Amino acid sequence: MARKRKGRGPAWGKIAAIAVAIALLAAAWRWTPLAEIATAENILAWTRAVREKWWAPLALVGAYVAGAFLLFPRPVITLVSVLTFGVWLGVAYGMAGVLVAALVTYAAGRLLPEATVRRIAGDALEVVGKKLREHGIVAIFAANMLPTPPFAVQNMIAGAVRIRLWQFMLGTFLALLPAVVAWTVFGDQLSAALEDSSKVSYWAIGAVVALFAAFIYLTRRWLRAKGF
Repeated sequence: MARKRKGRGPAWGKIAAIAVAIALLAAAWRWTPLAEIATAENILAWTRAVREKWWAPLALVGAYVAGAFLLFPRPVITLVSVLTFGVWLGVAYGMAGVLVAALVTYAAGRLLPEATVRRIAGDALEVVGKKLREHGIVAIFAANMLPTPPFAVQNMIAGAVRIRLWQFMLGTFLALLPAVVAWTVFGDQLSAALEDSSKVSYWAIGAVVALFAAFIYLTRRWLRAKGF
């Protein structure tokens, strides 16, 4: 039987931190030389220079791996990927980066002593590990839709409890698909904005944000109803 979870209110601290960060960035853009440096032309020139380097895709994948252990937000790295390589290659490299990061953290869970994984995961090792053993692919998908514990920790748990690798990778891949669709549309609009702001379709951006949010909300409700 699934344990009952206490209701959790909005993460007001994180929301406030994001709002403050946005306000500080806006202030820096308005009252510092940042607006003259980070122009659309400069951003495009920088991304073109970087993507011509043979090591750029490898560096991007490495950033996802490092970000997984440092708990750095993946959407920021994906944004850099889309700006640097364009929509299709950027999203493809981003997906590859997430899958490689998942594989590395899964391998860490398999190779580390159980006592070490237990110290990292705490009580989640038993709770999440039991779900992963019982439900395989669906549980991996659910763990990514309900990101508690964090991405790296849940992957280490999957490795520690010896989930089959193909089930782990397939579940992770399926959980990425909604974000890939959203980033494809959003990245296309972002690229258009850098070249010519008049080409931006705010209706498309709003529709993608609304549909993605609705999908995440309904999926999480369904998974929690199933005991995840």
